[in-house]
Amino acid sequence: MKITLFGAAGNVTGSAYHIQSKNSEILVDFGIFQGDRSLESHNHNLPPINLSKLQAVIITHAHLDHTGRLPLLVRNGYSGPIYATEATIEISEIILKDSARLQSYELIRTNRKRARSGEPQLEPDYTEEDVQKVVDQFTPISYNKHIEVAPGVLARVREAGHILGSVSIELTVEENGKKKVIIFSGDLGPQGLAILKDPDPFHSADLVFMESTYGDHDHRSLEETLLEGKEIVQKAIEQKGIILVPSFAIGRSQQLLYYMARAVHRGTLPGIPVYLDSPMAIEASKIYLNHNELYDDEMVGMFSSGAIKGDFSKMNLSVTAEDSKALTAVEGPCMIIAGAGMCNAGRILHHLRNNLSKAETTVMMVGYQGNGSLGRRLLDGAKTVRIFGEEIEVNAHIASMGGLSAHAGQSDLLNWFDKVSASKPKLVLSHGEDKGRKPLAEIIRKRYGITPILPEYGEVITL
Repeated sequence: MKITLFGAAGNVTGSAYHIQSKNSEILVDFGIFQGDRSLESHNHNLPPINLSKLQAVIITHAHLDHTGRLPLLVRNGYSGPIYATEATIEISEIILKDSARLQSYELIRTNRKRARSGEPQLEPDYTEEDVQKVVDQFTPISYNKHIEVAPGVLARVREAGHILGSVSIELTVEENGKKKVIIFSGDLGPQGLAILKDPDPFHSADLVFMESTYGDHDHRSLEETLLEGKEIVQKAIEQKGIILVPSFAIGRSQQLLYYMARAVHRGTLPGIPVYLDSPMAIEASKIYLNHNELYDDEMVGMFSSGAIKGDFSKMNLSVTAEDSKALTAVEGPCMIIAGAGMCNAGRILHHLRNNLSKAETTVMMVGYQGNGSLGRRLLDGAKTVRIFGEEIEVNAHIASMGGLSAHAGQSDLLNWFDKVSASKPKLVLSHGEDKGRKPLAEIIRKRYGITPILPEYGEVITL
């Protein structure tokens, strides 16, 4: 048996594992690469996989770096099942359709420039029609139940605690009369992440692929993070200002809504209008509200107490562009949560253009701000920024609320691996750059006597 890594090997995007045994070929995840241009070149062409032999695809969760190349797969002829949890299927549909639309818009602009210079027109990697084929091929898989996904291959999934529907995958593969167990952690969430149950580890394996995104450190404590956020919001309320929150639509937005509702319910913050100005975040929130079987005990309690309503009666939703424009007339104190998370696109740009010059405005960053992004420039103290060609003076208070990562830190990664370590599996640290995976590998070597493999793109792991 061999497993080839066609992504997330020495980097944190493009997750894709090609498993080949005597009788079966399957894929675990098939995501896009993001960030580095040399890596993004892999998004346009399939790796050397014989699609006529591919029998199944299994997805750990809906994020684009785990699902984004699925439309390319079906566009090139794959017609078999794509297994995922029901929540992952629902979230993947909105993410992939949005990705196809954005690609179409960007391609129109690119082809206009190419036409002016006499260059040939480019075709999209995939279209919304290809996404619909993916949706049609999705096949629901239940938690903690074995299912035969290919000849001689049983799959079982358990909670990964990263986003709604996220799982770790266990494959039991029979080959030449012997059974081998392979585990793919997927992206693991930290203990105590809002809304979701904690990761549910497996306990025995021959081979483990474990993510290592933040293998070099622990995040700041949730208690410190929420205290910092409360102070930021409280100060903004006292100034009667608007709180702008650039946020990723899936996962982070729902966390923020949860923590605001909890703070008001507990009386630690006064109730203020909270506007969710993101069509994707609204659709994702509806999916979150429809899957109470995945909630942790605290979230169940929030529903039973009435702190959170399943009918959105406690939320202000800005669905259309007109709804979003109407927010220019709202007065503080209030909070507007809008995409995109790094202020590099989306509706947040309009709110920043209208409010950055006001001293009573607060911009609260709740996620990583990449180098060169508008969010990073604001955090670094830029006095003016250019938005839609207009130079905007920055008088607003720029604050950062760190510690809300949906990825496990070093201690939580080690706790997850600890449950399976007694079986002395071969361990591969994937979905991590050297900064994260090398320190984690050294701790594991010293603590468990296991020397992890640190793979590169295209590397083959044999079992």
